[in-house]
Amino acid sequence: MTFNVFLTGLLAATAAALPQPHWARSGESSIEARGSGGIQIVNNMGTDVYLWSTSAESGSMQTLTSGGGEHSEAWDTNSNGGGISIKMSTTQDEDSVLQFEYTQDGDTLYWDMSSIDLDSSSDFIKAGFTATPSDSSCRSSTCAAGDANCSEAYQKPDDVNTYSCSLSSGFTLTLG
Repeated sequence: MTFNVFLTGLLAATAAALPQPHWARSGESSIEARGSGGIQIVNNMGTDVYLWSTSAESGSMQTLTSGGGEHSEAWDTNSNGGGISIKMSTTQDEDSVLQFEYTQDGDTLYWDMSSIDLDSSSDFIKAGFTATPSDSSCRSSTCAAGDANCSEAYQKPDDVNTYSCSLSSGFTLTLG
């Protein structure tokens, strides 16, 4: 019994000392380490970013501080069968939002970036943004700083900018 307790403690200490994926934060288990996909959002802009993970209703507001604030979450499902939208704003209102939208279907994640509800003078447009998947076989999406009509993000509801990737993929969305 004493040996089992010692061995369990030794294995736990060894696992804690192993290098963590770049998006794991101290005290948290990494999305990739848990074997499922998810998203990490990094705020490299000069202003705070507020975000809401929205399914059937809007989730609680999260704040990403300017100059490197981060937020991570695992892929989720919407109870009404629709998709999930992570809405980001530079104000505490859900106005002028950049959206990372996704829906799961089996082992596939369908995703897009949407600027439909984003003002052309937004700090997101001024700074640019990039969504990069961990799976190199999946497409990334980049909107350069100043590109108010970026072709890699939805500008109108009938645009065709939805991509697919493995559900186990992780994404890093870099703002700025």
